[in-house]
Amino acid sequence: MKSRTLTHLALALGITLSAGLASVAQAAPIVIKFSHVVAATAPKGQGALKFKELAEAALPGKVEVQVFPNSQLFGDGKEMEALLLGDVQLIAPSLSKFDRYAKKLQVFDLPFLFDDMDAVDRFQASPAGQGLLDSMKSRGIKGLAYWHNGMKQLSTNKDKLTRPEDIKGLKFRIQASDVLEAQFRQLDANPQKLAFSEVYQALQTGVVDGQENTWSNIYTQKLHEVQKTIAVTNHGDIDYMVIANAAWWDGLPDDVRAGLSKAMAGATEYANKLAADINERDRKRIADAGAAKIQTLSKEDVAAWRAAMHPVWEKFQGDIGKDLIDAALAANQS
Repeated sequence: MKSRTLTHLALALGITLSAGLASVAQAAPIVIKFSHVVAATAPKGQGALKFKELAEAALPGKVEVQVFPNSQLFGDGKEMEALLLGDVQLIAPSLSKFDRYAKKLQVFDLPFLFDDMDAVDRFQASPAGQGLLDSMKSRGIKGLAYWHNGMKQLSTNKDKLTRPEDIKGLKFRIQASDVLEAQFRQLDANPQKLAFSEVYQALQTGVVDGQENTWSNIYTQKLHEVQKTIAVTNHGDIDYMVIANAAWWDGLPDDVRAGLSKAMAGATEYANKLAADINERDRKRIADAGAAKIQTLSKEDVAAWRAAMHPVWEKFQGDIGKDLIDAALAANQS
């Protein structure tokens, strides 16, 4: 009798222990590694931290978001491979880096397509823009959100920069992008692909004559100190797409995916507002420094640039799609 009681007790303890272990296993949070290549203080870095805050608040105990800034885990050249292998769950590359995965995303590099960041916002929020978030799903990539860096301005070591002919024969640093290369070749300028970290010295030593970048990038890299003129061209968009491994994202429990989507929306609003504020602040800092002259363009100047860029739009229309280019142009009309 005593033996039977002990047996029952052992069974009961075993069941209780098993249930407890199962409960612990179920309670283990989903670890989400968010890797990016900029400083934690940059708008993208702050957006990643805001996502962590909002996601963990919305899904307490269910997710743990680990943010790795400054290429701590993977640099530009390796982060996409890491995402596809599942070594990280979220990254946020520049839109210019997606052309080998989805040619349609080259629409964001087309010069003088968007009037301003408000137009970019309208396009990205439109059905056409939202559809691009799924343009790489066949390659295992799910787009979650667009995060802003800002509109690009053109700078040179020359005194005048208002019309397309002003850059003829000059050498310009570009990111590795077929569209950006075509943009300068169309104007009889010479594009040079250089790493971002090399731009200051290249401008200082005359390896290149000019560059294109956002106000914040120009200020933080001190590019205004080695340029004579910055034209307020707003001729292109430097943005990021926050992306996830598609299989991982689709495999999440419904409630977790919904919570993460809501957190991403909040982080996107926060990061984009921050990017706008920082660009405006840094434009003023550049003006106050007085090292480079800020040159505004008239409507006629902008029209001349846009007309000069039409052949570039036409060159890439087959890859991007006329309907998408038309949708982007329509976003200019508020």
